[in-house]
Amino acid sequence: MQLSSIFSFMLENYTPIYKENRVLADQHIENNFREFQDRQYNVEMVQVPQSYNGPRLKFPFTFSDIDVLIRAYKNQQVLHAHYVLEVLFETKKALKKMPNLTYTNSSPFKDITICGDLHGHLDDLLLVFHKNGLPSETNSYVFNGDFVDRGKNSIEILMILFVSFLVYPNNMHLNRGNHEDFMMNIRYGFSKEVLHKYKVHGRKILEVLEEVYSWLPVGTIIDKQILVVHGGISESTDLNLLNRIQRSKLKSVLMPPLGASRNRLTNLTDSDEEATTSGSTISPPDLLPRQEWEQIIDLLWSDPKGKNGCYPNTSRGGGCYFGPDVTAKFLNKYHLKMIIRSHECKPDGYDICHDGKVITVFSASNYYEDSSNRGAYIKLAYGMMLRFFQYRVAGASCLIHLSQRIHTLERNAIRILKAKIISRRSDLISAFYLRDYSKSGKISVAQWAFTVENTLGLNLPWRALSPHLVNIDSDGNVDYMSCFEDVKIENSPEKMKTPLIETMYRYRSDLKLIFNLIHCDHSGLISMKTFLAMWKIFSSHYSVCIDDFQVDELANTMDLNEFFKTFYVVHKHDKLNT
Repeated sequence: MQLSSIFSFMLENYTPIYKENRVLADQHIENNFREFQDRQYNVEMVQVPQSYNGPRLKFPFTFSDIDVLIRAYKNQQVLHAHYVLEVLFETKKALKKMPNLTYTNSSPFKDITICGDLHGHLDDLLLVFHKNGLPSETNSYVFNGDFVDRGKNSIEILMILFVSFLVYPNNMHLNRGNHEDFMMNIRYGFSKEVLHKYKVHGRKILEVLEEVYSWLPVGTIIDKQILVVHGGISESTDLNLLNRIQRSKLKSVLMPPLGASRNRLTNLTDSDEEATTSGSTISPPDLLPRQEWEQIIDLLWSDPKGKNGCYPNTSRGGGCYFGPDVTAKFLNKYHLKMIIRSHECKPDGYDICHDGKVITVFSASNYYEDSSNRGAYIKLAYGMMLRFFQYRVAGASCLIHLSQRIHTLERNAIRILKAKIISRRSDLISAFYLRDYSKSGKISVAQWAFTVENTLGLNLPWRALSPHLVNIDSDGNVDYMSCFEDVKIENSPEKMKTPLIETMYRYRSDLKLIFNLIHCDHSGLISMKTFLAMWKIFSSHYSVCIDDFQVDELANTMDLNEFFKTFYVVHKHDKLNT
């Protein structure tokens, strides 16, 4: 979500730089949006060869197609692009008939199963179907978003869910999550997965899928008593307005109406200004109005907290934290009794808060590491009777002791912290020197913890973590340079100064995404003028002070493909262990 503030900032500032030449800005913005609109591909043009030995689906789909697909995926077969496109087109056609908020009811003869995030974990979906049964007219499901990204089998999950929806449209409810978004897919792995599995038709599949995302409903209401949404609510959530929104206009939450991102995604001053050139806006005409966009943001990105009120979700950079009072007021206003949401990994697969009125369900087990968490689903029986089912996909790590699994999680957490520390090495050293009055190379644990917290901006128990990150002598003093001993940023050009290397590492994911959007031909090359202009905007947005000489030197040192292979943190101890 923090990236969207960059995109909004770019839209507002990019065109004025090219007042004498609007071609580049217009091409970037207009082509991207045109690319996501009204794509009518002829599925028949993608022929299935006789040599293809994977699953073959027959339209109109039936229960046997669900079974065939699942059996094929269990055997690690790949569904041909012809069938993938056919499923996507038919799913889009069916979704267009659905309202923004779908309604369903349980009965004495029909339970409803609610599943949370799957994130490409196909084994979890298959385990749920094994334990709970396949979708049918008497076995309804609500899948609450985040079907894709992070895991390695996202396209398989989508195909199973979409085919099941086409067979049982009244019993299979699919809500949109924050990862049903092409901008998220670029960063978190799904786009790469599709392009790898479908080398010839992968781009076409992704283009059609963007349209499918935009037609997914944003919530489900069960028995007129339970609201199921991916993230949560805010104090301004309006179900009546949500029912009227033209959801298909929202191709990506990360490309908001101009000015809206400043209000919802950052704590900068609210602004409605739009970037113009010669009096005309470059904002795409089919974006949702700001108020409606904010409604969707809150639904997909918010999290519950124990503190009363509604305040910015600083952890995610978008949506809000909503307290028990906000939940109670919302439920009372719309005569509801409960909110079921997902969006957060929970150790037990589910969590109950706000006096039992908000339930979180997360269905991807082993999400962070093997045995890191259980997955869960909820079975809702007639009369609002809830039953929780937990599980964990078995793996080799399940055989190791609990203490070993905890050690694995701790080690990975420490690696992440060390990478954060090395990315601010120069700033930390300067701050340590200011507190090292005797210039002994040592400061107290309290001083070290305070300095690290202030510099990194992470509210963590640094005193407790210090034994894992630095050397502490018998007097309780910290050798502050020791926190950099076993990690370094590798493969960076020798000519570049250390602060610039650290900056590039710190923002390498954001920079990669921005430059991938800019150079559409993916040649690895962009003009020097474009490079300098985009770096200037990036530096301004992040308040990063890099002089023009360094940027010019960087641009002449490597092309973009080389650039993105550099600036990785190496952990020396991990190398030795390997």
